[in-house]
Amino acid sequence: MPLPSTLFQTRVVQSSYVLAALSLFLVLHLHLLPVLIAGLLVYALVNALAPSLQRHFPGTRAHWLVVALLAFVVVGLLTAAIAGGLAYLGSEHGNPSLLFERLTPVVERARDQLPAIIVNHLPDNSEQIREAVMGWLREHAAQLQLAGKNAARVIVHLLIGMVLGAMLSLQTALAQSSDGPLATALNTRCVNLVTAFHDIVFAQFKISALNTLFTAIFLLIVLPLFGVNLPLAKTLVVATFVCGLLPVLGNLISNTLIFVIGLSVSLWVAIASLTFLVVIHKLEYFLNARIIGGQIRARAWQLLISMLVMEASFGIAGLIAAPIYYAYLKRELEQAKLI
Repeated sequence: MPLPSTLFQTRVVQSSYVLAALSLFLVLHLHLLPVLIAGLLVYALVNALAPSLQRHFPGTRAHWLVVALLAFVVVGLLTAAIAGGLAYLGSEHGNPSLLFERLTPVVERARDQLPAIIVNHLPDNSEQIREAVMGWLREHAAQLQLAGKNAARVIVHLLIGMVLGAMLSLQTALAQSSDGPLATALNTRCVNLVTAFHDIVFAQFKISALNTLFTAIFLLIVLPLFGVNLPLAKTLVVATFVCGLLPVLGNLISNTLIFVIGLSVSLWVAIASLTFLVVIHKLEYFLNARIIGGQIRARAWQLLISMLVMEASFGIAGLIAAPIYYAYLKRELEQAKLI
């Protein structure tokens, strides 16, 4: 005997929720988060750029052509960025061995500023830094070899995810036939996930770019005007942007780096840096609230709790996935009119 229509639709929607939750759990359990993020990134970028170009190229075939070209460009640019990063690490400027030489002046200045109890544990020169690092590398050779394998696997997963995202965007552009009820419900879950990803990632991208701009002005313009040239200033600007892509925790990491480097110059530079960062972040709260608040209406403490729980459950992968999963869960609850 067939189920009543309302009960059948309810069970279909419930099944889609269970399958979506199971899929998101397996992504973390099977260490497939890079595939998910890369796929969502390409899919979201193509969907965001395609409508503006389709106004000039109407029609089904033109629609497919525009999506295909955008997918190719996005995947190509992201692949080039990964390859460029690897090439930079192998170049003269990005060679990690040269970092020892750059750290020597920082350590020497720190000796004049830090308490004696800390200075006694600092290396005297770059050679001692090199020896300490090489000794640590020898002790952890097995772990580093495993980390290298994991890094290679992550890069492969990123490339696979980007290709899958491009393929899905093409399939969406060409889809003509109607799906069954479960497929339709699952498609709704996927749309909500993509929207949540778009909201949290692109909002955080804007916030990180804004924070990096203010930090660059302070490190590269304000401090030099007072005769202070902070060591590794350009590296700190890049680190601020990269760390800023991680909500809440990213600012703490970048601010700590800037404060420590500032302390190597003088105590007053460290205090000035810390004061500037605090004031800027307080002013940014208004802009951040407007950016994120207009997207998922999430407060910092809500994101922080979700990040703590996910990190405790799944480690670093959970920490990275927490804002996306939280935004998706909140969107589903709002759509179901539960919050």
